[in-house]
Amino acid sequence: MSHSSMLKKRRQHQKSKKMIEGAEKQAKRLAKLEAAGPAVKKEKVKKVRVKKEKVETEKKEKKVKPTKEELGRQESKKGGAGDSKDGKK
Repeated sequence: MSHSSMLKKRRQHQKSKKMIEGAEKQAKRLAKLEAAGPAVKKEKVKKVRVKKEKVETEKKEKKVKPTKEELGRQESKKGGAGDSKDGKK
């Protein structure tokens, strides 16, 4: 027997062995499934969602920063009443 024919025989033997082992596994699986009987589906239970109630809080008014013009007006109003600070009566 030549070397190449020996290698060819080995490959054929490996292929056939692999196929036989695969068929055995398949048969074993099928037998196991048949022994287990028909599949029973579990009923799905839906969880009840509880909605959280929002507690209304008092809305705080945002303080708006006065603009430069408004600050200038406020200062001018204060300035008229502040004449007594200079010592003038």
